[in-house]
Amino acid sequence: MFTQILDPTGNMFVTWLVALIPVVALLFMLAALRWSAWVATLVGSLVTLALGIWVWHMPVDEGLHAYAYGSLTGIWNVDWITFWGVMLFNTLVTTGTFEKLRSWLIAQGTQDVRVQTILFAWAFGALLEGLVGFGYPWAFVAPILIALGIPDLDAIRVAAIANNAPVSYGALGAPIIALAAVTGYPLLALSASISKIVAILALLPPWILLYLVSGRKGMLGAWPLAIVGSLAYIAGQLPVGTYLGPYLPDVAGALVCFVCLLLLLKVWRPAEVLGYGGKPVVGATAGKTEHGLSGGDIFQAWMPIGVLVIIVVAWTGPWSHLPAIVLMHMEVTAASSIAAGAKIVAIFNWTPFVGGSAILVSWIVVALLLRVNGQQLGEIWRKTWSQMWGACLVGVFIFGLAYVYNFSGMAASLAKAFSSLGTAFIIVAPILGFIGVALSGSNTSTNAMFGKFQALVGQILGFPPLLLPTVNSVGSEIGKPVAPQTASVGVSTTRFVRNEGDVIRHNFGWTLVLLVYLVLISVACYLFFPGIMKL
Repeated sequence: MFTQILDPTGNMFVTWLVALIPVVALLFMLAALRWSAWVATLVGSLVTLALGIWVWHMPVDEGLHAYAYGSLTGIWNVDWITFWGVMLFNTLVTTGTFEKLRSWLIAQGTQDVRVQTILFAWAFGALLEGLVGFGYPWAFVAPILIALGIPDLDAIRVAAIANNAPVSYGALGAPIIALAAVTGYPLLALSASISKIVAILALLPPWILLYLVSGRKGMLGAWPLAIVGSLAYIAGQLPVGTYLGPYLPDVAGALVCFVCLLLLLKVWRPAEVLGYGGKPVVGATAGKTEHGLSGGDIFQAWMPIGVLVIIVVAWTGPWSHLPAIVLMHMEVTAASSIAAGAKIVAIFNWTPFVGGSAILVSWIVVALLLRVNGQQLGEIWRKTWSQMWGACLVGVFIFGLAYVYNFSGMAASLAKAFSSLGTAFIIVAPILGFIGVALSGSNTSTNAMFGKFQALVGQILGFPPLLLPTVNSVGSEIGKPVAPQTASVGVSTTRFVRNEGDVIRHNFGWTLVLLVYLVLISVACYLFFPGIMKL
């Protein structure tokens, strides 16, 4: 068995610098050179493999096996989910179902910009993030807000800030699935711990959104929207994330939020209808507008969401044994350089009935119910493949990189160096997640890259096991509004195409506010509630 070397250069500071090379190289290629993510992760994974063999003396054959098992994990545990999730979304768009859903939702809101913002940016954005992710909530929500009178740049910022809280459960839980794969911690335990931090985080954004569109006076005049919007989302995401897993917390949170907001609007509406900037809308009424849809149209609009929820919950819930069926198991093991007697294992399990398979079945059922024809099917497939082939390659290469980084001992060496910060590392942990996603553009990639490292630092310092990986993932949520790759997708339906820099600068200030809020949550959790982060 290969035994990891903690300090292969003989100088811990030099070892620390060398261990940082894969991280710095990857971020440099993404942020400075602006290479495509799949190219950057391919080159970064090759650099990591070379350093593991040359500096950390990882055996070539075992290193290649670790890389292969990581790549297979990326394909089956992440790509398999995200691809069919986007197929489902594109099916709704191609058949016109998504437009019916959007029209119905718009009609439920009044002409008040605060109501529209919480309904569309907060609740509808969470639904899109839960189904697809990858910046698509910006791309679809921003044009709605622009059409409602919010200036382009401000509309994009509102869509981006609203998208913070749902990101860890985006694309049907892909980031948390990635985190579980690299840390070895139970998927449900990680989902539960992240859901608790997200629940606290979600208390703040609705207030910020109301302030951004209507100022301080408008925010205070619509306080029920902020309270119901945040608590209703939490009421949906927290129990699902805690007891069912990472696949549907965003979808559940969004649906509960929709229901509660619509019930609120039946008994309470803002006393004065305000437009953007808090200006009264002359002649506006507080009632909803007409959508022109029949009962059948409304049923068709919501039917795919219902099918997805029913199938995924039945398939992946704790009562189901399907996800636990393993038809192939491959692993390679190394002796840990940090904990005597401990092992670092690179594993690939082929479990044919994972969450991605449930989403595939959901897509098939929806396609049949919507009577998708051959021409539409071809269009859906071509569009999805065009959108996803690069992201799928990123899944292959970033997991290969992460597995080798962990297996070779590089992550352990880096963790040992950072552990010199002591308990102050609780402040650094969410900031690392923020920096990682701000440069890579992907919560999934950031969890794959830093998840094991965060777990090892926690192990050295005696933190509750789930705490640092959890705040890494939630820190990644907050960095999304300033991530170039996310912004590129998010502005694709606005006039800021290829002007992502303007958008990122406009988003930056409020993103820092949320980051400081998360650091405070992390410190409080460590000091006062460590029990909720234990296995």
